[in-house]
Amino acid sequence: MHRSHRRTRSHGLGRSHTGEPGRSRADVSGRSHTGAPGHPRADRPGLAGTPVRARLRTRGAAAACAVVLASALGAGPGPGSGSGSGSGTPSPAAGSIRWGDCPEKPVPDGMTCGYVTVPLDHEDPAKGTIRVALARIPATAPGRHPLGSLLLNFGGPGGRGTTSLAADPVTFSKLGERYDLVTFDPRGVGLSEPVSCGGSQEVGDGVPPDAASQLAALRAVARRCALHSGPVLPYVGTVQVARDLEVIRRALGDKKLNYLGFSYGTRLGAVYAALFPHRTGRMVLDGVDTLVEPLAEQALASARGRQRALDRFLTWCAHRPGCVYGTNTRTAKERVDDLVARLDRNPLIGDDGSWFTGQDAVDAIATALYAPTAWPALADALALAERRHDPVGLMQLGGPTGPVPDAGDGPATVPADNAEAALTAVNCADDPDRGEDRAGPAAVEREIRDLEPEFRAVSEIFGPGQLGTVLACYGRPAGTDFIRRIDHPGAPRMLLVGTRGDPATPYEWTEETARRLGSAVIVDHKGDGHTGYGTSACVRGHVDAFLTDGRLPHGTRACPAGE
Repeated sequence: MHRSHRRTRSHGLGRSHTGEPGRSRADVSGRSHTGAPGHPRADRPGLAGTPVRARLRTRGAAAACAVVLASALGAGPGPGSGSGSGSGTPSPAAGSIRWGDCPEKPVPDGMTCGYVTVPLDHEDPAKGTIRVALARIPATAPGRHPLGSLLLNFGGPGGRGTTSLAADPVTFSKLGERYDLVTFDPRGVGLSEPVSCGGSQEVGDGVPPDAASQLAALRAVARRCALHSGPVLPYVGTVQVARDLEVIRRALGDKKLNYLGFSYGTRLGAVYAALFPHRTGRMVLDGVDTLVEPLAEQALASARGRQRALDRFLTWCAHRPGCVYGTNTRTAKERVDDLVARLDRNPLIGDDGSWFTGQDAVDAIATALYAPTAWPALADALALAERRHDPVGLMQLGGPTGPVPDAGDGPATVPADNAEAALTAVNCADDPDRGEDRAGPAAVEREIRDLEPEFRAVSEIFGPGQLGTVLACYGRPAGTDFIRRIDHPGAPRMLLVGTRGDPATPYEWTEETARRLGSAVIVDHKGDGHTGYGTSACVRGHVDAFLTDGRLPHGTRACPAGE
């Protein structure tokens, strides 16, 4: 099943809640999640968007926001966007990619890998070039009507296409009969000039708790990321990546770009369609991101989407024999809220000696909501925590929450914190709304305090964490406003898939983005989880028919849950 990074990934504060000997979950485990099937945010952490991605919540920003909150309560193209003509971008010859063995194993039979060279800065090619890593599985049954390449993006920001396709080619086997399946590690990710923050975006436990000190620490984190990432960091935004897609298209020899993007990949596809409308071929966007909402609104929508998904899970659980919360869904919601609050007051201790807090429980619940196939495990994990005070089930769902040293499962050139660092960097590069970065600590504190009641009203457990994303880009340069200004770019008709129970990309964003693109047909998936292609035969039928035969319905089409 495909993956897409949760831009909305929320993290615990990574500190002991008692001051007694012990370790936080972040101290002992983990690399950051790449998400459940259909993923993530993306979290769209960073809240550009992530996906999810987000909606992004970096651990450092969340910690600083928590301190500030506690204190308070006690369209012309933008920079690097180009004009859409491709001027200033090199024109590689068709077939110029040298395909060979993939550097990471195992890979499916027939998969080969290669690189394409792109400008570091598409607005100023004289600044030099970088290499973008690609992977390809040739069409298995092209027959008399081969369709060329289908470019796949599995989500993020920060998600690696090369490893995602290698992990699950079967989901796309129907499309792979007539298309060469092609994917890539976007610039700043994986084998494509990976960015890093030196291992972590934590502000550190030694920072004084006042708002001024915490915000200064966020600036220091941003400087550390710049130091460890090298020259690519200022050029990792989606507009630059979309122009990389145009270079890839020419190198593949395709007249137009045929594209299937999930979660964050929908943002990327929309930007490409806006920059290169006459080069856009058959395009499908599944788990559709917002193009227009400001940072705080994105975070609020993410909290609302997660709560809605949790409510649907609790309704499902209420009809399941032995549900720990019984059959009353209203009281079930209250009991989940109480569990989180109780664990924040008195964390449980895992078998590895780490603390398991309420925010760790929130992370685990959010992770499981990405795929209905994980709901039985979530129900069992909540029962174990409630009845036996044992966090192991939730710990297994939530998985690691922070970076760890490379375990030898990939090239040493990919930093362990690359996914998290790239997620933040891309979302911030895509976000023009960061006036609070120039405001004093008192003003930031006041803004967070004023937003807090609305976030808690949306979700008592997800709201506070999503409020933390408002500071995810603090201390970083302001991003482009190009994405915000996309409006009827003149691209061909395309297919958008929205899932009603999606915890990361609310269905409303599908309708909103369809209006902005002005040429979109919607598949309304009535089911649950993040994205629909991997779980719904109905969705898959519409998508495959369009991509392989060009058949596109008129008006919105519905796919019932479970079909």
